[in-house]
Amino acid sequence: MIFRSNLLRKLMVGLLSSSLLLGAQVSFAQSASNKQTTQQAAKKKVAPKKQKQVRTSTTRAKSAKAPDEKRPSFAAAMGLRGNQDDLNLKSSVALIVDRQTHEVLFEKNAHAALPIASITKLMTSLVVLEAQLPLDETIVIEQSDVNAYPGRTRSRVTQGAKMSREQAMLLSLMSSENRASQALGRNFPGGIPAFVDAMNAKAKLLGMSQSKFADPTGLSSENVSSPEDLTRLVEAAYQYKVIREFSTRPDYSIMIGKREQKFVNTNRLVRASDMDIGLQKTGYISAAGRCLVMQAKVVGRDVVMVFLDSVGTQSRFADAVRVREWLEANPNPESIRKL
Repeated sequence: MIFRSNLLRKLMVGLLSSSLLLGAQVSFAQSASNKQTTQQAAKKKVAPKKQKQVRTSTTRAKSAKAPDEKRPSFAAAMGLRGNQDDLNLKSSVALIVDRQTHEVLFEKNAHAALPIASITKLMTSLVVLEAQLPLDETIVIEQSDVNAYPGRTRSRVTQGAKMSREQAMLLSLMSSENRASQALGRNFPGGIPAFVDAMNAKAKLLGMSQSKFADPTGLSSENVSSPEDLTRLVEAAYQYKVIREFSTRPDYSIMIGKREQKFVNTNRLVRASDMDIGLQKTGYISAAGRCLVMQAKVVGRDVVMVFLDSVGTQSRFADAVRVREWLEANPNPESIRKL
């Protein structure tokens, strides 16, 4: 009995020890698991957001690389921008001339020779017309036309687009399409080099002594002219009915590929029919600022208006309206000089 009692006691102690040991192991395992879960949760926890700093300056820091940053215009670099005048024009350079008498009615920095941007396309059209190239001949926009000035311009006139020479000239004059203008020059006998030579030869023939042309689009800042020279260009272009009509057409639709595309005139005065405009051309690159040349009838007077390096997107058109209102209020201004 004593032996059996001792044996039973040892068995109970053993079972109790094993139970305690197993409980300790389970507890340890649960503790370790909970700790691991807590650590994982801590890792997944989103770091608190940094407090947003309030901007106290209105000038952005210049990036080390700013390829699309606009350069100052040539007129601004020459100190011509911001000069005041009696008409409060926003253009750095202006010249108003009576087309019939060649009298200068108003001028502002009129002797400066500056980049003229897409006003160049008037000369492009002159050269094409005087070469008597067939206007119904089909022109195809090539990759070289698209890549002529990569990144400088956007266009819906895509590679492979087909149009007549006449349509290319219309898009060039009306909506200032650069690829159409480039294609006009490329399809000239001898290509672009011969075309540019013809542009400069025509400028010399017209007495444009302060002018130089480097490409048919005006995207090159090497296309330069003076207001006086531009009045000669406007007069020469005015002799062609097709240039007058194309440059003053409000809009035009053409099939580009399988889709009809509508193009509009770059001159809002033409689109709005605000003035009696017989010929016009706009232009813009950063080196030239906003430019505009026009022939218009104001109180019966046939005038040529030249505006270069206008600072705002609409200010060149507003300047034309200011000149019109000035002539309406003062229909017989004293002549400054004759060209």
